[in-house]
Amino acid sequence: MQQRAHRFASLDGLRIVGALMVVTTHVGYAGGSAVTGPYAGLLARMDAGVALFFVVSGFLLYRPHARVLLDRADERERARIHDTRTYARHRFARIAPAAWVAVLASALLLPHTDDITPWHYVQIASMVQIYVPHPSVAGLTQMWSLSTEVAFYVLLPVFAWLLARVGRRAGGAVGARRVLVLLAATPLVSIAWILLTHGALEGVTNLWLPGFLGWFGGGAALALWHEGRLAGVFGHTWIDELVDSPGTLWSLAAALYLLLSTRVSGPFGLTPATEFESVVKNVGYTLFAVLAVLPCVHATESRSRIVAALGSHPARELGAISYGVFCYHLIVLRIAELSIDHEPFSGRTGLLWILTVAGTLPLAWVSHRYLEAPLMRRARRGDGRIVSAGVDTRTVAQAQASSTAA
Repeated sequence: MQQRAHRFASLDGLRIVGALMVVTTHVGYAGGSAVTGPYAGLLARMDAGVALFFVVSGFLLYRPHARVLLDRADERERARIHDTRTYARHRFARIAPAAWVAVLASALLLPHTDDITPWHYVQIASMVQIYVPHPSVAGLTQMWSLSTEVAFYVLLPVFAWLLARVGRRAGGAVGARRVLVLLAATPLVSIAWILLTHGALEGVTNLWLPGFLGWFGGGAALALWHEGRLAGVFGHTWIDELVDSPGTLWSLAAALYLLLSTRVSGPFGLTPATEFESVVKNVGYTLFAVLAVLPCVHATESRSRIVAALGSHPARELGAISYGVFCYHLIVLRIAELSIDHEPFSGRTGLLWILTVAGTLPLAWVSHRYLEAPLMRRARRGDGRIVSAGVDTRTVAQAQASSTAA
């Protein structure tokens, strides 16, 4: 059995890239530059940062299951993936604290309209707001993606179990290939969901997990492909030649992003997209995120200076606070707008971006240093039961720390 691969440090740096993309698109809309102007498309499509987060989550969280499927896992890893209580505790400790602080900060610090009630804040804090129609809550509109990701957390053990049954039934390399095909086909589920629900309960069903299963499935497919290549289950193909050139992959991702920045993937403003535009955007974001993530998980990533930079200590430190950046940035943005008497869509996008980033980064650092990291350490103290089953808590802690939500 081969040794466990490293924890893909470059993914930490990629997280802060995704977080800043989300920040930039929201600032672009606040200033109006994402709706009109020469860079509207580029700014409007930076919500593709959410796809980056989902692909990374799919990769990291499915990877232990992929190792078990390929018989690359030792007894410690096998025990770990079956310990659902520890899995749930770690996921809760990773997601809830910063999200709850953001909800509280929004309720206490930001003005809200008369149709906002305490119940709306409770819905967001409990990650269920995407299942019921509700008005927009200042500083918290980005939290829909947390609800979608929590749904993935809940259903992942079931999905992994079903895929494992498919793999075991066929057995060996054939079973692994079948599972890989199923994971690669998950964008079809998203397409079907978009076509079935388009126009129905706009703002609710279009945010449910099936619509984004292709993003998580893309990350899971990368995990299985990566582990399968290391195990020798999947042979050398043209894909390997491509991923040996990270610059080519990122160039393809950039070219695709430019294409998606046109109106082929929908309007830049709040006008609803057509079914075709919604499908193009969803599938396009899937491909964009997979192309961006792939060089960071390939075994020969050290050949790339950019990947090495993403895995450097400064980038990893920024990646560690990326979840806080995601949770708090809209609150900071709204406070910045109030402080300079900014009206929506009235310009000054550059100033708003500087104020938002300058305020969000230190806030996210404090949150990570004094709230999120301590609570994660406390959550890991309960891992003694896994140790008794033969699992090293350091292995568990490292794997859980590698995964984040957004």
